[in-house]
Amino acid sequence: MFDSDDRSAYPRPTSFSVMRPEYEDQEDGTVQASITVSPYTVTGVSTTRPGARRAALHQAHKTYRAYHAAYVIPSPFPDAFTDQEGTRWERATGGDLQMGDYRFIDDHGEEDFADIDQMLLWDVRPELDYD
Repeated sequence: MFDSDDRSAYPRPTSFSVMRPEYEDQEDGTVQASITVSPYTVTGVSTTRPGARRAALHQAHKTYRAYHAAYVIPSPFPDAFTDQEGTRWERATGGDLQMGDYRFIDDHGEEDFADIDQMLLWDVRPELDYD
């Protein structure tokens, strides 16, 4: 994932994951998380604090890629999963990637797509498996 000879002023995304976010409630009901590894700050917005933190960490990966073009941004979601509301999600492939990163069936029974940033905003989370 990381090249040991990789030199950059920008911190590795894992450096952000150990920092405590600062949260700010937004007027639209969402929450913004800000994580700072001085002098850099990443922010993420979601419907919940944990979702905002995940969104900020995803932003850290995206920003790191801007400095290191070969870096592959990991998905914060499995390739296929059922969320906590019972919706089944699958990673899009081929031509479907133009529609979004993941496909799902909406409340009206229609196939729809969402990109990772939208899923993080909605605070989509895989169903917990206690087995």
